[in-house]
Amino acid sequence: MYKTWFRAAFIRAIRTFAEAALAYIGTGALVLGDVNWLAVLSAGAFGFVTAMLLALTGLPEVEDYKPPEYEDEESVG
Repeated sequence: MYKTWFRAAFIRAIRTFAEAALAYIGTGALVLGDVNWLAVLSAGAFGFVTAMLLALTGLPEVEDYKPPEYEDEESVG
């Protein structure tokens, strides 16, 4: 179950990395030297981490994975 979840989450995170990096490059760069590659990689890494954290809430690709339930403070006592 976790192997399927991790694979689906990783694929989603890689796609988000690429989308964030491409969005940061934009159309303003005329040549490869005009691109701030450190900023592009930073934006992509942030997208990757965000996608992995959002995957913890559940993925539609993995039907049998359910995120852990957390108890409210009111119901504990």
